[in-house]
Amino acid sequence: MTLLIVGIFVFLGVHLLPTVPGWRDKLAGRLGENGYKALFSLLSLAGFVLLVWGFAEAPVIQVWSPPAWTRWVAIVLMLPAFIFLVAAYVPGQIKAKLNHPFLIAIKTWALAHLIANGDLASIVLFGSFLAYAVYDRIALKRRGARGLVTVPATGPPRNDVIAVVLGSVLYAVFLVWLHPLLIGRAVVPH
Repeated sequence: MTLLIVGIFVFLGVHLLPTVPGWRDKLAGRLGENGYKALFSLLSLAGFVLLVWGFAEAPVIQVWSPPAWTRWVAIVLMLPAFIFLVAAYVPGQIKAKLNHPFLIAIKTWALAHLIANGDLASIVLFGSFLAYAVYDRIALKRRGARGLVTVPATGPPRNDVIAVVLGSVLYAVFLVWLHPLLIGRAVVPH
């Protein structure tokens, strides 16, 4: 469990750095923009590896036993999570309306997994990401109030179609093949 917690602190800590006024600019001033980005990427990757490894190695300590139907709630919630994820990178009305679809994708993903998993490692992992996404959204609103964040431009309507279709395809691929392959657990019961 220690590796999981250290990984979460490193990964989310690096991602929280830009939410603290002045810290990112101060660090980028010392390291240069490319140096800052390289350090950010290196620490993010290290944190991600540690949290994945820590989650895989964490003992299964059941805190609560979710009912079987919660798995289906998670399966349903993950479809919009994938669509929001794609919409974050394909500017359209979805991105314009949601403002920060990537953070909404993280919140949806984390909530879905908290509903369906009752073990301690899952609660720590998904709860941390949910708390991070909620905090980061609040921080973005505050920075926006000071003129530090610009509202993303909208794109053509076809971009929303692309986000929905590509998000749905990624969802299906992950649901059927990638989740069992990468996570080691089949999502859809056989």
